[in-house]
Parts: sequence; C-alpha cells; structure tokens
Amino acid sequence: MTAIFQSREMANAAAERLKTYAQPQRLMILSHLLDGEQIVADIERTTGIGQPALSQQLAELRRANLVTMRRAAKQVFYRLADDDVTVCVRAIEAMFGSGTDVPKALERVVMPAPSTAAEPSRPVAAAAFARVG
Repeated sequence: MTAIFQSREMANAAAERLKTYAQPQRLMILSHLLDGEQIVADIERTTGIGQPALSQQLAELRRANLVTMRRAAKQVFYRLADDDVTVCVRAIEAMFGSGTDVPKALERVVMPAPSTAAEPSRPVAAAAFARVG
C-alpha cells in the first residue's frame, strides 16, 4: 500500500472523497444507514431532513457510490454501498461521536467483537478504510 504522502494523485482522490463525507446532512444519512437498508420516508423522519434537501443529498451519495438504491413498487430503499463505506462511517462516528476513548472506539471499528448467532457477521478489514474511491 502506498502512503498518501507519496502520491499527489492519491491525496487528491482522498480529498475529493472526504469532501463528500464532509456535509452534515450526508453524514446523518450515512450514519442512519449503518442500521441497514431504509426507505426514504424513514430516512426523512429519523434524520429530520426534509424534501428536496434529502433527495439532493441522496443523489450526491449515489453519484459518489456511497449508497445504492432499489425500488420495490412505490418504495425506494437505500443502503450503504459496501463494507468500505461502512468502515469509513463507523470510523467517523468513533472519532467524533464516541465521547471519550477514541483509540478504543477506532479499534472496535477495525477489529469488531465476534458477533452473536442472531447478528450476521460482516468482515471488516483495516485496509477498507484506507482505500480511496
């Protein structure tokens, strides 16, 4: 893996990706989607982001390949695009929403506790957070 300081191209790509995350409404949407696939009405109700701002932000997240959508009849469902996005959002939450022990919170993001039988496991690798779009 090449360190970002060794490549202007990688630094530019990382900065562009971070700009997508660096918007409060988008972060709220992404954080909510950590709970799994959601319909638009639930995202609106839970985050308090009204139309048309919600539609704009969801469109931007789709363009950035951070979320995917599917339609079922009249419902539109959104979910995080992949495990890389999940790791990034969890890391952001660990750094800015964990309260006190950021290193321990980040460790839980990278090395999650073994899941119980009731919860499906989603493997998360440290390299997933470092990967840039």
